[in-house]
Amino acid sequence: MNNVIRVEHRLFVSFVFVLAVCGLCCCPSAFGQTVAASPSPAPDGKEVKKIVEAPKPPEPRFKLYGWIEGGLTGNPDSPIDNHNFGHLFTDRANEPLLNQVSIVAERALDPNATGFDWGFKVWFMEGSDARYTKSMGFLDLATNYRIQPDFPEVYISAHIPVGSTGGLDLKVGKYADPMSAETIDPRNNVFYSHSYIFNFGVPFNDTGFLAIFHVNKYIDLYGGLNRGENATFKDNNSSVAFEGGIGLNLLDGNLTTVALTHIGPEDPGNNHDYRFLNDITTTWKVTKALTWITDLNLIYDQLPDAYGFGFAQYFTYAVNDWLILGLRGEVWRDDKGFYVGQFRANNDFIHIERGDPLAPDPSTFFGGRTTYLEVTGGITIKPPVPKPLAALLIRPEVRYDKALSHRGLADNNGPFDQQTSHDQWTLGLDVILQF
Repeated sequence: MNNVIRVEHRLFVSFVFVLAVCGLCCCPSAFGQTVAASPSPAPDGKEVKKIVEAPKPPEPRFKLYGWIEGGLTGNPDSPIDNHNFGHLFTDRANEPLLNQVSIVAERALDPNATGFDWGFKVWFMEGSDARYTKSMGFLDLATNYRIQPDFPEVYISAHIPVGSTGGLDLKVGKYADPMSAETIDPRNNVFYSHSYIFNFGVPFNDTGFLAIFHVNKYIDLYGGLNRGENATFKDNNSSVAFEGGIGLNLLDGNLTTVALTHIGPEDPGNNHDYRFLNDITTTWKVTKALTWITDLNLIYDQLPDAYGFGFAQYFTYAVNDWLILGLRGEVWRDDKGFYVGQFRANNDFIHIERGDPLAPDPSTFFGGRTTYLEVTGGITIKPPVPKPLAALLIRPEVRYDKALSHRGLADNNGPFDQQTSHDQWTLGLDVILQF
């Protein structure tokens, strides 16, 4: 009996030894380096060694990155004031623009965090886009030149666990407003030029706090307070605004909808008449290549009793890794001629927001009671770039704008080409170099 026990004991020890050896051979991480697995015979009888790669280390949470964007928007009509009416960031006709030189320092929140997490973002930008992204009281009158400085975003963030829900994400500081299908960051946009909705129907930035409560994997609730539309250290009426809404995440994230409203006094020197900005953006990833985006917009200002409303429809199709086709169609109504305009001097836009007196200039005007149609087609080319560069985007586009109905100040001649035409063609091209 003792002999049997000794034999079984030896067999057990041998079995454990074999398992240990096999485990070490099959698990390279046990030695902290890549280890070749046991050779396997090839069809010709020769042995082939399989190399198992060591797992990549996780990416650092803190990132320092940036991009440079420049472009040109050609206008065959060559307006005498060199303006493309209805455009903001691409407003200069037949003149090259250095839109953005951006540097970002960021520690983004972990999207999979289940416990407390924190982050921050500081985005500095120098370029012609800053004429329109600036907020009141924060570098708003730093210079009169076309190239201007701005901090589009400076905020801290936190993820706070809440019971069995997805938790609460919080931003505090200055941040880009989450409304609409387009953003100040050009890398997120389909085209070089922007829609009427983005230019005139939503805030560019807010200063305050915004909370997103992830009720479950399908529903997000938004809520926050801020100083008002495009206001930071100065407010043109010393009143706060509310922003809130709901987000839906369906079809395993392939169909998302964000419906938001921004409510507060926005007119200079007036703290009792409210402006209501409402936007619903739906993104449907139909297939791996085809994406459908719908942007619905409605705004109302009580002081002039003025509505602005319309929709923009986007289609993008990824032909391959380096070529994307894009199409945007939009109709937007400016009911009283209160929202859509062009701004001759570099600081006219911010002066009007602040309520500063302006010297009359025939090239700073609004478009009258007009329904605008805009159709834009273009492509995005992503050629390979050497490291340490991150990416290169080249985006040519063709755009057509038309006043479907118009009652303006210039004998109803239309708002385009210095108020002499009912339509406008533009040819745009921008280049974005990411690093």
